[in-house]
Amino acid sequence: MASQARRSRTRQNGAVPNSFPLASGAQRGYHPEQVDDFLALARTAYEGAGAASAPMTAEDVRRAAFGVKRGGYATRYVDAALDRLEEVFFERERRARLRAEGEDAWWEETRQLLSEVRGRIQRQKGKRFRRRGIFATGYRRSQVDAFLDRISEMFERRELGLKPAEVRDVVFHSEWRGYDEDQVDALLDSVVELILATR
Repeated sequence: MASQARRSRTRQNGAVPNSFPLASGAQRGYHPEQVDDFLALARTAYEGAGAASAPMTAEDVRRAAFGVKRGGYATRYVDAALDRLEEVFFERERRARLRAEGEDAWWEETRQLLSEVRGRIQRQKGKRFRRRGIFATGYRRSQVDAFLDRISEMFERRELGLKPAEVRDVVFHSEWRGYDEDQVDALLDSVVELILATR
């Protein structure tokens, strides 16, 4: 069975009809049919033709995952396209929220998200996230902490100089008893939202 892959932040060996370049040689790429089906669904949702079904959101795009196989779509091209698509959906959602709730409510929610992110980042290094069990691997704590220190410095300067793709595509090695991947990924998703919300 093909494994699922999409913006995994653990370093591993890789990829996706010919909408994208194919992975070369022994590299693995995203399964083409899965990518094409998802993009067709996203197009339908964006154009409003799928009103009877649940709407697609920027978060849905961010969390999209595809099987991998040799000769699939090269992952970096698919990820770049999905990054752009996520931003399109986010901007549409932002405009809708502003119309429905007003600018004050939008910024209050953004400030609350910023407070939650800063609270996590300000924790002691090595203890910012839950650690995996003794027989399990997680993200290398030193690498995660170093990246979060970089984000913290930007908060102190009252600016987020990172691009969303830099956060989405950051890679961490794995280690025994490393940080819980789901918790780290959730925080990085929140950082992406902050960047998009404050541009």
